[in-house]
Amino acid sequence: MMARGRQTGVVRGVFVLLGLAALAVALSLLVGNNRSTLTLFWPPHRVDVSFNLVLFVLVFGFGLLYMALRAVAALRELPVQARRWRSQQLERAVVASVLDALSHQLAGRFVRAQACAQQALNQMSSSPSSSPWPRKDQMELLAHLLLAESAQSLQNRSLRDKHLELALQPRWARQMPEAGEGALLRAVRWAIEDRDPAQARARLAALPQGAGRRIQALRLKLRVARMDGAGAEALETARLLAKHKAFSPEASRSLIRGLALGAIQQAHDLSQLREVWADFDVTERQTPELALAAARRALGFAEQTQTEPVSWADSVPAEALDECRPWVRHCLEPLWDRYESLDEDTQAQLVRVLEPALIGIDAPWLARLEQRQRQLPDNPCLQYLTGQACVQRQLWGKAAQLLGQASARLKDRVLLRRSWCAMARLAQERGDESAAREAWMKAALIE
Repeated sequence: MMARGRQTGVVRGVFVLLGLAALAVALSLLVGNNRSTLTLFWPPHRVDVSFNLVLFVLVFGFGLLYMALRAVAALRELPVQARRWRSQQLERAVVASVLDALSHQLAGRFVRAQACAQQALNQMSSSPSSSPWPRKDQMELLAHLLLAESAQSLQNRSLRDKHLELALQPRWARQMPEAGEGALLRAVRWAIEDRDPAQARARLAALPQGAGRRIQALRLKLRVARMDGAGAEALETARLLAKHKAFSPEASRSLIRGLALGAIQQAHDLSQLREVWADFDVTERQTPELALAAARRALGFAEQTQTEPVSWADSVPAEALDECRPWVRHCLEPLWDRYESLDEDTQAQLVRVLEPALIGIDAPWLARLEQRQRQLPDNPCLQYLTGQACVQRQLWGKAAQLLGQASARLKDRVLLRRSWCAMARLAQERGDESAAREAWMKAALIE
C-alpha cells in the first residue's frame, strides 16, 4: 500500500512538471513575438500600451482581488472560528471529566467519580445551546448515569433516584435506545441490591421486548425471581440462560437442579406438585434427585406424624395415600426402569420412597418386583422391598425369608432398622416371642 502511494505521487509530480512546461511554451509562443498594442482613448488623451503589459496587469489584478476577497472572508470568519474553538475546548473538557469519572468509578473512588460527573454536567449546562456538539446528549446521559452509580455505591438513594430519572428521559430513550436500555438494566440491579423485587420487576417491564431477551436482562430476571420466591419463573429463566450458554454445562445443570428442587418444595398440595412436575422436561424428570424429591413431597402431603415408624405404612393411612400413590409410582418409573445403573445410596433412597407407594400393592406390581429381584438376586434393597411387598400381600413365609436375607447385607441404617422391625412383627404373628424380642433388640441397637 505504501509503495503504491509513493508511485502515484511520483507519477502525479511528472504530470505537473509536464503541465508547467506546456504552459511555459504556450506563454512564450503567445508573448514572445507579440508586437500588438492596445490603445486607450480618454479625450483629449490617447495612451498606447503593449498587449503583453495589459495581459500581465489583468492577471496580477485578478490575483490581487482574489487575495483581498479571501482576506475579508477570513476576517469575517474569525468570530465563528473563535466560537468553534471555545466549543471544542469545552467539549474536550467534558469528555475528560466523564472519562475521569468512569476511571474513578472503576477504581472504587466513588466520591471523586461523583465530583467529576457533576463537573461534566456543570460544564455542559454552561455551554451555549446555539453550538451543539456531536453526541452531547449521550455524554450528558452517561454523566447522569455515572453520578447515579456513584451515589448507589455511597448509599445515597435520593441522589441516585434523582439522576436516574434524569437519565431515563423519554427524549433520550428515543434518540439513544441503547443508552436508555443500559440505564434501565442498572436500575434493575440497584433495585435488587435494595431487596426491592417490585421495583426491579417494574424496571424489567419497561425494557423493550428485544432487550428483555438479552443475557444480562435474563440474569437480572433470574435474580429477581429467586429473591421474590418465584420458583417456576426462576426455573424457566435458568433454562433460557442455559440455552444461550450463559453458564458452563456443569453450572447450568447444578443451577437448574437447585431451582427445580426449590419449585418442588414450594408446592403446597398434590395438584400444584403435579403442575410443577409437568413443567419439567424429560431430562429433569429422569434426574434421581428431582424424582426422589418430588415423590417425598407427595408422600409428605399425606404424612400425619413425624415419629419414627416401624414401616412407612404405620405413619401414613392408606386412604390418604390413595391419591398420591399412583402418581408417586409414575414419578419414580424412570428410576425403577434403570435401577441397576443407580449407585447404592440412590437405590436405598429409591426403595425408601417407593415403599409407602406399595401399600395395597396388586398382583401385577408384585410380579414386577419379583421379576426385578430375580434379575438382581443379591441386591439387598430389592430383597427388602420385595419382602415388604409380600408383607402387604400377607405372604408371611416368603416375606420372612427375603427380609432375613436383606437384614444380613443392608448398609442403609433406616432400611435395616425397618427390616428388623418387620421381622419382629412377623415373629409376633407366628407366636415366636423370643425371636420377636431378639429382632426388636437388634432394631433398637441401630443408631
